[in-house]
Amino acid sequence: MSEPTVEKLLKLAGEKADSAEVYYLSSQDTPIAFENNRLKSLQTKALEGVALRVICNGKLGFASSTDLTRLEELVDAAVQTSEIGDAVEFEFARDLHVESPQSQYVPPTTQALVDLGRDRIERIHEYNPDILVDVSFHVRRGTVEIATTHDVRARRSNQIVTASLGGNLVKGEDFLQIYTYDVARDRPVDTDRLLAELIQKYQWAERRAQVKSGSFPVLFVPRAAASTLGGLFDTILSGQAVVQNASPLIDKVGERVFDERFTLFEDPTLGPSACEFDDEGTPTQTKVLIDKGVVNGFYWDRRWASRAGCVSTGNGFRGGLSRPGPDLTNLCVAPGGLSTEAAIASMEEGIIVEQVLGAGQSNQLAGEFSVNLDLGYKVEKGQIVGRLKNTMVAGSIFEAFNNLVDLGDTPQWIGGGAYLPNMLFAELGVAARQ
Repeated sequence: MSEPTVEKLLKLAGEKADSAEVYYLSSQDTPIAFENNRLKSLQTKALEGVALRVICNGKLGFASSTDLTRLEELVDAAVQTSEIGDAVEFEFARDLHVESPQSQYVPPTTQALVDLGRDRIERIHEYNPDILVDVSFHVRRGTVEIATTHDVRARRSNQIVTASLGGNLVKGEDFLQIYTYDVARDRPVDTDRLLAELIQKYQWAERRAQVKSGSFPVLFVPRAAASTLGGLFDTILSGQAVVQNASPLIDKVGERVFDERFTLFEDPTLGPSACEFDDEGTPTQTKVLIDKGVVNGFYWDRRWASRAGCVSTGNGFRGGLSRPGPDLTNLCVAPGGLSTEAAIASMEEGIIVEQVLGAGQSNQLAGEFSVNLDLGYKVEKGQIVGRLKNTMVAGSIFEAFNNLVDLGDTPQWIGGGAYLPNMLFAELGVAARQ
């Protein structure tokens, strides 16, 4: 029933506004969650709704609703907000007809995932029965439709299965929490890999190690690189930061700012988040934002591109039924030639960053980061000797990527939105509390 709803809403809006854009979203999420070794919840959550943007007398209006029976009221609300809305420097997307193919993959049944979760718990307890195990699966299905009064009719669907394995090991006042996860589109989740990774991490963490404050080689694994470094690049390469004069790269286009082995790009044809068009109905495109250390440019949605005198790069995305804003489909870094084993073996004394606490105290617009290790390891003479506690790593992406030893040879998808290799830096600041 989405197509009649979209067309009806577009027709109603077209009668009262100069132009209109309809965004329809339907999603369903079935989570299967185990906490502390026990099955906790099985509950399907569903969302269906529309977001409407209109341009009236050169001003932008917006309204959204999950009540699809009151479309005329939704149009009236959008038109009313345009009276106090911002002046519009852009047009809605035009001349696009796309319908992405439906997935033929059939995900596991809820019972199959429950059985798999119980099996993973048993396997972890074979290693250590004292670990309180958390397992979760999500089976997510979603459909997006976009239509504008400028002849856009675009529709895409996706089907994502996620899995996470985690555990809490408590010894006195020592709490050790470790987790792994996988995001799969049109394929089974790899819980065998997650199980092996989780047990390996616990084995490396069985002993405690210490490090003195100073400067050391630091190896960021893909997950830690995504949460610590990926977000910084996401921020400073955004067209919004450029228009707001907040990106340190504004006047660096065409200059080599980073190590020449560092290439950062977006490829919307790859990974769980792959899509042919963004949430404004603009076709997505592969773009190299940093090419061998040279800043090539930025990514844009329609609003911020128009303010800069540019065109959208197909990077207008939404959270739920919100207004669109600039975001990347995925953030990818080209791999290097360094294996994980070789990276560890190369360190006389160094640190591996595996998990960080939150986003740290990063100054994103300056490209700076300061993160506490949630899980990290000490390396001595090329061997992991134990887990570090009360340790912080700090620096900036400019410092880090001009002290790059090498990049890993095997990138990993992290959360569906980042495709990153290991990153070994020759020297970063480390602060430790004994």
